[in-house]
Amino acid sequence: MLAAVAALLPVPALADALIDNVQGITLDRSGQVTRFKAIVIDKDGKVVRLVPVNEVPHKPTKKDPGPRYDWRTDMKGKVLLPGFIDAHGHVEQLGFAAMSLDLSDTKSLDEAKAKIAAYIAANPDRKWIIGRGWNQEKWGLGRFPTAADLDPVSGDHPVWLERADSHAGWANSAAMREAGVTVATAAPAGGRIEKGAGGQPAGVFVDAATQLVAKAIAPPLPKERDAAFLAAQQVLLGYGVTAIADMGTTLDDWLSYRRMADIGAMRIRVMSYARGMETASRVGGKGPTPWLYGDRLRMGGVKIYADGALGSRGAWLKAPYADAPGQSGLGFNSDAQLQNQMSRAAMDGFQVAVHAIGDRANAQVLDAIQALSDTYTGDRRWRIEHAQIVASDDLPRFGHFGTIASMQPTHQTSDRTMAEARLGPERLAGAYAWKSMLANGSKLAFGSDTPVERPDPWAGWAAAFTRQDADGQPYGGWHPEEAVTREQAWWAYTGGAAYAAFAENKFGILAPGQRADFIIVDRDPLNASASELRKTVVEQTWIGGEKVWERK
Repeated sequence: MLAAVAALLPVPALADALIDNVQGITLDRSGQVTRFKAIVIDKDGKVVRLVPVNEVPHKPTKKDPGPRYDWRTDMKGKVLLPGFIDAHGHVEQLGFAAMSLDLSDTKSLDEAKAKIAAYIAANPDRKWIIGRGWNQEKWGLGRFPTAADLDPVSGDHPVWLERADSHAGWANSAAMREAGVTVATAAPAGGRIEKGAGGQPAGVFVDAATQLVAKAIAPPLPKERDAAFLAAQQVLLGYGVTAIADMGTTLDDWLSYRRMADIGAMRIRVMSYARGMETASRVGGKGPTPWLYGDRLRMGGVKIYADGALGSRGAWLKAPYADAPGQSGLGFNSDAQLQNQMSRAAMDGFQVAVHAIGDRANAQVLDAIQALSDTYTGDRRWRIEHAQIVASDDLPRFGHFGTIASMQPTHQTSDRTMAEARLGPERLAGAYAWKSMLANGSKLAFGSDTPVERPDPWAGWAAAFTRQDADGQPYGGWHPEEAVTREQAWWAYTGGAAYAAFAENKFGILAPGQRADFIIVDRDPLNASASELRKTVVEQTWIGGEKVWERK
């Protein structure tokens, strides 16, 4: 009898944690804004429920004491948002960039040379001087830099500096001697060597030609790769990025991720896309890996390159460059070669992500998707990375076969004047065409392409709905007809980016059953101006219900 009575009495609900007293904001799967005042998290680091703003607090009684929690945190009214997902970045490269010579803030060739000289003076024991971030367009140079520009400040040190877009490299004469590059060296397929007087290599190598010099540099040691990962992770967490699609994972990168995760040092979630099928096969065997380490790591796709980048005139165009009539860029594959690579990946169940920037490259990838879709049916989620310059008649094709446009809003604000010069006015209608992608039925996933751009989702979010840079330029926005709404941009950095990597059932929004990945920030992003949004400060970053980063 007593047992029967006890069974009828209210039993306190048991849950692990309550993140209480927040201004919680998320999007639901329909893209609608949901506000809440607390979040309940279970022992597995998943959301149990969001406590509605208007829910009346429970008054404990002897018969019904209410829910009990293992622990509770009072956030004192702070704003809580889902963590951002960077749909396209390069994790190890971001880490190495943070640990090497950074020229991304230089505004002229002379400023870059002074910074290089200072770096060499501070690091006299380094044989090779490695760095990145130069951009001759930003310098207003009107040409590529040369070895002759570098030689007076580099002395005997070989110097190798990647361009901001990572699709070109700048070498001094010592570096070219170390690499054995001479006037007789031929550019490989998919690459270009800039030439000077008498056909001598001038010092800049584009796309596949970069390997002519890079191969002479000793590869990083495993401990250096691990240090690069940890450096990158700290940068990402500080911006509120809780997951990132690593586009072009090498076997050495993968081994570093496994080492870090094995010792519990991997906090961020990495959705890995192998650099080519050989790496994918060596890691996954016959198909994608399972989710590992509590949904922190998975190799689910293969990254393929169709062309180069616009800034180095490696993007493959249908018509010649407006500012270089003799050049149309670099197509890396024949149609058959590209389809063979995509087919090989799809055959083993890997998702296919293809880098395509120029309109000719985008058309080639769209053709390949159409050709392969009869064979590889079902939910393939073909990805086109960047999709920067698309011919007007090709834009509607992005809505076919579930194709995802994985794009980077800050590329538009960084590249707009250069794009105008490279393309001329006729081809700008399909440039960075975010709204058209959605209108045509494609799915948008936003990222940064870090370290090409800073992995700053706040800057990308603001750029996406204003088409303006940090200075508010140009007035009214650059081709404002291609702006998306504030909520659409937010979704592309959260739920849309998760969907693009088959992770939408794991994380990306805050909802029951999802991983509790969230950030605490200093303002409501839906009520902030674009300039205020860019200034948002991330105070805490939580992954799987665990605080993994806090601003000091």
